[in-house]
Amino acid sequence: MQREDTDLTVKSFIVFEGIDGSGTTTQIHRIGEAMGKAGLSHMTTAEPTGRPEGALIRRILRGEIEAEPGTVAFLFAADRYQHIHGKEGILKATGDGTVVLCDRYALSSLAYQGMTCGIELPRLLNSGFPRPGLTLFFRVAPETAMLRVNARSQLEIYEKMHIQKLVSQAYEDQIAAAKAIGWNIVTIDAEKSVDEVTVQIFEAIGAYLGIHLQ
Repeated sequence: MQREDTDLTVKSFIVFEGIDGSGTTTQIHRIGEAMGKAGLSHMTTAEPTGRPEGALIRRILRGEIEAEPGTVAFLFAADRYQHIHGKEGILKATGDGTVVLCDRYALSSLAYQGMTCGIELPRLLNSGFPRPGLTLFFRVAPETAMLRVNARSQLEIYEKMHIQKLVSQAYEDQIAAAKAIGWNIVTIDAEKSVDEVTVQIFEAIGAYLGIHLQ
């Protein structure tokens, strides 16, 4: 499935993508620490953000507020626009020479919101956002991911097995479509141990940026 996309690629913008329980949040903190030890200017961030727009989304995801799927798609896009273009946003940071590591980005909207409200609206809302220089896709079976998720104290509205199976397939479809239009995507075997996954990421980012992480 082909989709239109902006031509702008932000080289020092690296995104971690995967279903709930794939390990993106754990790993982004590990990689950030490694970059700090290496003396590399970096910033770790996530979507939804900590801004009011993102806080509202998180309340919806926790089931505290009801919202139509299309409304959620618009909220994610609004949060993302500010995240990218705001005065302390991703474009400002990367323009200053900082490597930005982001937990989830546009492909997550195409997978999650595409599954809930159809692909056309998320595709339209996200078509103008820049491409990351590198996307790391954490591939993990929904069954494995849900074993991890179920250990949490509170589950979000998408964190159910039947939903994660749908999102997993949606991610595979969107990854294939993004690769077809030139996105630089490396698949990480997220079934492996935390340390083994970290090594895979070190290798992928190291090769991409021409640095050594440990």
